[in-house]
Amino acid sequence: MRSASIAKELRINEQIRVPQVRVIRGDEQLGIMSGWDALRLAEESGMDLVEIAPTASPPVVKIMDYGKFKYEQAKKERDGRRGSKQVELREVRMKVKIDRHDRDFKIRTARKLLLDGDKVKVSVMFRAREITHPEVAQALLTEFHEALKDVSDLEKSPGLEGRFMTMVLDPSKKAAAAALVRAREEKKVAVEATPGAAD
Repeated sequence: MRSASIAKELRINEQIRVPQVRVIRGDEQLGIMSGWDALRLAEESGMDLVEIAPTASPPVVKIMDYGKFKYEQAKKERDGRRGSKQVELREVRMKVKIDRHDRDFKIRTARKLLLDGDKVKVSVMFRAREITHPEVAQALLTEFHEALKDVSDLEKSPGLEGRFMTMVLDPSKKAAAAALVRAREEKKVAVEATPGAAD
């Protein structure tokens, strides 16, 4: 499938300046002919001559409605983008001396983001001399990851970045698949429980 951006790069009509081309019209192979004969044939059909395989020997051209082709490719690209969620990198920040309640809240926030399909960068901020004890932040991040192991994979292990220690969690592929199966089962149960569903 060609995207709209690729469609823009295709040479059409007079832009095709090669002595011989292999011509296709619909599902029909018309054979090899001169570039000018192919262009004349396209014009007589009220269509465009579009170079679809420039590196072939000879190049392959197709007689088609180029405007309609570009429109359909742009529509396919839009529909493809609509169907796939853009993965974002979201950040959850903590201080070294975070209390248990706040830490649990941050874990719940990260869980929600991961279940929504986003990656999560977890950062622990050092203040003043706290940086002399990076093992405290390391333990905090390890504990954080343990609490989210069921919904995440560790993409980047804890490491220092200036005055922060960070790690990156990726939504777990296994968890996403399991959630999809659960959702389908719940939907099936709901349909079966609906009166008249079997009719």
